[in-house]
Amino acid sequence: MKHFCFRPGACSVAAVTAVLLGSAAPGTASMALAPVAEDTQIHLDLRQRRISVLRNGQRFGPWPVAIGDPKTPTPAGVFQVENMRKNPQYQSTKSGKVHPVTGPKAPLGHRWIGFLQQGPNQFGIHGTPWPHWVKIRAAVSNGCVRMLNAHVQKLYDLVEVGTPVVITR
Repeated sequence: MKHFCFRPGACSVAAVTAVLLGSAAPGTASMALAPVAEDTQIHLDLRQRRISVLRNGQRFGPWPVAIGDPKTPTPAGVFQVENMRKNPQYQSTKSGKVHPVTGPKAPLGHRWIGFLQQGPNQFGIHGTPWPHWVKIRAAVSNGCVRMLNAHVQKLYDLVEVGTPVVITR
């Protein structure tokens, strides 16, 4: 099991273990089929709370995001996509309970893009069943980046493992 960020109401690096459905399960793990061009990158602007993909001189997005609150901020720096999953599941480190639901109404939404591993925990970009926090561009998570499910689907389809993730303040 790998730890991912999520707990109801606030994405948490420390509070949750996500159980990602393995690539052996049909349609659960995914990588882009075509190689991403060398000049493709994800750019997250923490100040404006928006994310976009820059690819071959073209910008896709920007899309609004919810980010880490000041006590548990989303990290700034240059990272890379470490893993991608369709329909991720999570397990709470507090209760040990595995959430039975996957897909758009699940706590992590229907797409996961992990970009920074810290010990057993990982920061990621994911969907959410709580669009209000994204629409107001709230700083409410413990570090993960929440997107509307429709937007994270678009971003997911544009990137692959190894794509740079540039996060600025």
